[in-house]
Amino acid sequence: MSEKILGGVLLFISLAGIWLARSFEAPFSYEPVGPRAFPMLILALLGISAIALMLEKKSAVTWAAPATLKRIGALFLIVLAYAWLFDKLGFIVATTLMVVPVARFFGASWKQGALGGVGLGVGLFILFDRLLDVALPTGLWVANILG
Repeated sequence: MSEKILGGVLLFISLAGIWLARSFEAPFSYEPVGPRAFPMLILALLGISAIALMLEKKSAVTWAAPATLKRIGALFLIVLAYAWLFDKLGFIVATTLMVVPVARFFGASWKQGALGGVGLGVGLFILFDRLLDVALPTGLWVANILG
């Protein structure tokens, strides 16, 4: 029964989102499809998935072990902290601080997690900020140092 309720909520969200996305218009036309195509496509896929979820016949649900649920909750809190610290600490530091505990969850040592976090933070920063020209935050602490 819970998947039918979740499907209904997701269907409502997708329909409300599609209704809102109809009014998305750019002040000038820079591409043929405009800004509404992507959200409407994603929300339509969400709606189709919600209908499939509501129509699917499921057997009894078995929950994961409590230890697994605690790990999932901890991962959720780590990602939430990452989102909160992203602008404050900057991409590289926030990514490093997120990768270390996530790597530990998957069996890495502290050294592997730290090296992987620094490598991933710096590598992705160079890729996105420098090569792909996607502006990533450097953090408030760098702004204070540089003035």
